[in-house]
Amino acid sequence: EVDVAVAQPRDVTLWDSFTGRMAAPETVELRARVSGYIDKVAFAEGELVKQGDVLFVIDQRPYQARLQMARAEVARARSQVTLAAREAQRAEQLWERRAISREELEQRSAARSIAQAALASADAALDNAELELAYTEVKAPVSGRMGRAEITRGNLVTADTSLLATLVSVDPLYVYFESDQQTVEDNPHAEAASVPVRLGLGSGQDYPYQGRLDFVDNQFNASTGTLQYRAVIANPEGLFRPGQFARVQMPVAAARQAILIDQKAVLTDQDRRYVFVLGEGDLATVQPVTLGPAVDNLQVVHGLSADSPVLVSGLQNLRPGTQVQVRPGGEIVHQPADAQSGSNLQTRPAGSARIAQ
Repeated sequence: EVDVAVAQPRDVTLWDSFTGRMAAPETVELRARVSGYIDKVAFAEGELVKQGDVLFVIDQRPYQARLQMARAEVARARSQVTLAAREAQRAEQLWERRAISREELEQRSAARSIAQAALASADAALDNAELELAYTEVKAPVSGRMGRAEITRGNLVTADTSLLATLVSVDPLYVYFESDQQTVEDNPHAEAASVPVRLGLGSGQDYPYQGRLDFVDNQFNASTGTLQYRAVIANPEGLFRPGQFARVQMPVAAARQAILIDQKAVLTDQDRRYVFVLGEGDLATVQPVTLGPAVDNLQVVHGLSADSPVLVSGLQNLRPGTQVQVRPGGEIVHQPADAQSGSNLQTRPAGSARIAQ
């Protein structure tokens, strides 16, 4: 007994497989912008943080004292400006009555300008003191996953030098992969944006995750002869991590009216491939084929005509010319799942069973 599948022509999109590596779109090395002793580490190593979360706190007391001094200096400078402005105003009134000299008028006007400049300098020093106090809290510049703390509580950090920790964004992630020159030349999507890609992890055969192509490099790598692609994949649950290997499938060509059959129907005899088809008198007949790419669970083959009844089961002891019996309900017709790719196997009654003589 055998099952028979009718070879069906279909327009399909052909996918090619690549090996890729995931990378974070944003990687931040957190460094202190002011010097001081670490007073608090406000995160758990390896946890997810949001943009703006406080990660480290540097001892704030010296910077709070500087801020108070800067505020006091601003208050003093404002008093000087008020005094110098009043003296300059009185000097102008006296000059109108010619009660003071021109030189004294200019001196008081210059003193007012100097006091105003001192106030501006004090305001700038106050802004800088406020900024340095704010820098004592090291916050997450992006959302992502924290690495380990390189410096712990009580240790001294130096401004713009000491590495505190590394933060990487995790949603979305980039997947970089490379294609050889021949594939690029044959690929109609080589320069297209938003081309869908499929991703899989580990050594499995499935590609359950969906992404899209968003970047194609502008030149080939002279050392490897390959062109780099980049895809974007959403990672809201944190399933993927930067640096992880991934298997990537990208559409590389389109085939019109390609003949597809079940992969298990293809047999091998040394260096040739063949299938059994149901011939006249219910005899198993050998039909040599040439393999194309796989599409889902089906195989593109050349050398087989459309609607050929291909044997897909009971092939272990089958020989050319063997008379076979089609199992009742065992005629299988390939039905396309959609316009691009994917297939369903739909079983329908085969009619009267064929009985071997």
